[in-house]
Amino acid sequence: MSSPPPALRILAPDEPPAFEVVNPRGRSSAVLLCDHASNAVPRSLPELGMQEEALCQHTGWDIGAARLSRRLSALLDAPLVLSGYSRLVIDCNRPPGSPTSIPEISCGVPIPGNAIDAAEAAARADACFWPYHRAITALLDERRDRRESTAILSVHSFTPSMLGQDRPWHAAVLYGRDRRLAALFLEAMRREPGLCVGDNEPYHVTDGGDYGVPVHGEARGLPCVLLEIRQDGLLSDEGVEAWAQRLAAIYREIEAELFPGAKLGGH
Repeated sequence: MSSPPPALRILAPDEPPAFEVVNPRGRSSAVLLCDHASNAVPRSLPELGMQEEALCQHTGWDIGAARLSRRLSALLDAPLVLSGYSRLVIDCNRPPGSPTSIPEISCGVPIPGNAIDAAEAAARADACFWPYHRAITALLDERRDRRESTAILSVHSFTPSMLGQDRPWHAAVLYGRDRRLAALFLEAMRREPGLCVGDNEPYHVTDGGDYGVPVHGEARGLPCVLLEIRQDGLLSDEGVEAWAQRLAAIYREIEAELFPGAKLGGH
């Protein structure tokens, strides 16, 4: 792939990379993804014309998702890939070219810096989207001999209120065509008293609106799920730890049922 002209170079050589891989040799059957881990913006796109405060809110990233993913990775001994830049630079869980890939308005907030042409959109994808997904592909390719015992867990968080509508769910289990892993999570989570869990709500997975689960999970035939935790449950260290322990315990419980007869490790 040829280098873009200087005007379209999104990341400077001294800026952080577009992804981070944690524990790539982890022994767990779970592979963790965190598509909206960061609210960073490259220096070439100064705050996208937004107030810095907006980037720190749910419009800029999934609050708490990175910390939860890292703790879950440690508890399960699971590989984890995290995105390096804000979802408003380019959304790593949207197909490039889709209406919400580089939104000009998000949650009612205008993003002046996203009124761009196709050349800059492609440059952002080359800088931030494709490197992240190539890292996931490489990690899964290295696990080909464990294909029969690999599952994709994509970790996200959602705001307690959206456009004036309160969300009652403490967590949500989202899926597309493959419900295998989601069904096991839903069954286990709904056994916990007082926990309100959304079944494909407030969002659901589609080919046109999502990328990680359809491409890295369904297209490979791997069990896959997108887990959403309400952000007010992830604002403290105690909240993050509680959710990480809960999700790790559930995964350990359902893993043998998901992969009957497989030799499993990592716990």
